[in-house]
Amino acid sequence: MRQRLGTGIGWRPEIADAVEAMPGIDWVEVVAENVCPGHLPESLLRLRGRGVTVVPHGVSLGLGGADRPDPGRLDALAERAAALQAPLVTEHIAFVRAGGPLTASPRLEAGHLLPVPRTRDALDVLCENVRVAQDALPVPLAVENIAALLSWPGDELTEGQFLYELADRTGVRLLIDVANLHTNHVNRGEDPAEALAALPLEAIAYVHVAGGFERDGVWHDSHAHPVPQPVLDILADLASRTSPPGVLLERDENFPAPSELRAELAAVRRAVATGAARRSAGARPGTPPTPTPAPAPDSVPPAAGAARQRLALAQTALLSALVAGTPAPEGFDRVRVGVQARALAAKRADVVAKVAPELPALLGARYRPAFLAYAQAHPMTGGYRQDALDFAEDLLTAGRPEDARARRELREWWRERSGSRPRSRRPAVRLARATRRALLRR
Repeated sequence: MRQRLGTGIGWRPEIADAVEAMPGIDWVEVVAENVCPGHLPESLLRLRGRGVTVVPHGVSLGLGGADRPDPGRLDALAERAAALQAPLVTEHIAFVRAGGPLTASPRLEAGHLLPVPRTRDALDVLCENVRVAQDALPVPLAVENIAALLSWPGDELTEGQFLYELADRTGVRLLIDVANLHTNHVNRGEDPAEALAALPLEAIAYVHVAGGFERDGVWHDSHAHPVPQPVLDILADLASRTSPPGVLLERDENFPAPSELRAELAAVRRAVATGAARRSAGARPGTPPTPTPAPAPDSVPPAAGAARQRLALAQTALLSALVAGTPAPEGFDRVRVGVQARALAAKRADVVAKVAPELPALLGARYRPAFLAYAQAHPMTGGYRQDALDFAEDLLTAGRPEDARARRELREWWRERSGSRPRSRRPAVRLARATRRALLRR
């Protein structure tokens, strides 16, 4: 039995007051990694006290990665579900790190969600990872389709078939992001209606709606712009097929005035109402017939260990090209790999600026170019907070910033958080070079 959530909005500290004052909000979603179970924000406690449902949305499990889910991350997600009294938790069908023992190469962090190949190997590994996560969590799990700037070569299933089989084999619920379907339509030529037609509608837990922007023929899922009409049209199409248990507006940057957020929520409600009217009338013009799920191969499925290793090698090669400067793997569009690499570096700079706001405050206009130059030679290996410390250390060992006062303040900031003195930057350089050598040998 699916829980009816209603209309919601992504809770962020920057708009906490606006969300609390907003009429008609039935539920909110919070980034799981951004809250501490023992010190929940007062705003979330007040919302929960009023009966507003709070759902934790994880971003760091990497369920689509070659490794099994980390028990510590699963425990942390379970703790947040319990603290928020959530009816379910959500994560992504994505990989966020690669390398390590399966590939005998250094572990790399993407710092963002990356698409998995739609192959039998990737599906087998994902299904096993989802089952591990389901067993560790105290409430049901729903997983989200992600936006992608690039395509894997050699896909064996469509997005709809991939999601259908995942839900069918594991019983996992689906979080359908209609903005991501639009992104994949622009960037990969995939028809959103075909993806919706293939979905097991009864498995949908709720729906995400968000904005983005197009640049040079590439759609960027920014969560920082108004929801465009094509995304609302896909939402209406989905609502013409089923009554979504919940619909949530996401906004992560460039927060507008509360009146604009209310207007976007009103547009979301209108799109759902439009779809419901079509459903009641039994009319969905232009909808293709529901496709049959792709048949499984006749051969015996490969051993999980072998599938994991093949997936690990493929994901490590791609991630190394994106963050460590190795050549794009065969079959990938090199231009799109470059676009994704720049997008990852920009995202990394933005998040480091958030977790360590003192850095852009100290460096001013020099922060962004300095960080992007640093990122080209230093893949992220330990999360954003460590990334901020490593960046500051790299600046200090190079004798920067040039201004003595700014350099002194940066050194004090670094010492307070690292508890030691700047090391030689050779280890970081050696790590980057080792990564490149390991991947180039393959």
